[in-house]
Amino acid sequence: MKRLLRSAPGALVSVVVGTVVVLLLSLVPAAARPAAPGEERVVQAQRRLNALGCQAGRADGRSDAWTRSALIRFQSRHGFVQTGRLDERTTRKLYAEGRWAASRCDRRPVPAHSGTGRRIVISQRQNWVWLVGPAGRVVAEGGMIDNPGVLRRGSHATGSYCGRAARIKLNRASSGAMWLDNFVRFAPCGIGFHRIPRSMASGRQIHADWLLGTDMAKSHGCIRLSRELSGKVWDFTVRRTPVRVV
Repeated sequence: MKRLLRSAPGALVSVVVGTVVVLLLSLVPAAARPAAPGEERVVQAQRRLNALGCQAGRADGRSDAWTRSALIRFQSRHGFVQTGRLDERTTRKLYAEGRWAASRCDRRPVPAHSGTGRRIVISQRQNWVWLVGPAGRVVAEGGMIDNPGVLRRGSHATGSYCGRAARIKLNRASSGAMWLDNFVRFAPCGIGFHRIPRSMASGRQIHADWLLGTDMAKSHGCIRLSRELSGKVWDFTVRRTPVRVV
């Protein structure tokens, strides 16, 4: 050690200082560190997506499943291919201004050719649901999870099918392990609206709300909704209600 100090004191000091810097950086929370160029691009996109109601979660620069779900909601809102990637077309639209500015993800026009009057409209392409009042005003709307392979497009209506109750406030899944809150039947035999299934053991949802409005998950045929929107569907369907799947 003495020889090292005599022959290269500057080098030894550099090593010690470098080690201290590394140790100090390791103590700084990741959120407080400057983002790398790639991460900063994602941070800006996450902030913009959140401002547009696309639900990207925390703006932390991570290109995770939550961020991907927000990009899918943005892409579906604008009729783009739903890749979940921040590609050139998506980026250009995300930051467009003026007449070409992006639209909000959480407010969407009711699809054309989806009927008239009081009704519920389901868009399988957008993974979205609208509750439409008698005068055509949207009462509520939001994302959903469905299974296009089970539910066919066309006209349906809420009610009893196959001898089963039309509405069940706290329904049991056929597996016997899940609660289906605010279950409203609208197609044979067991297809209906309900809250994201909850474990009977823990009471927790089987997946997060941020998956709604994407095709990143599939139901067994029913329409899974957030707790809030499922409650609004329950209140909206106190009488027989047309349901249009487009």
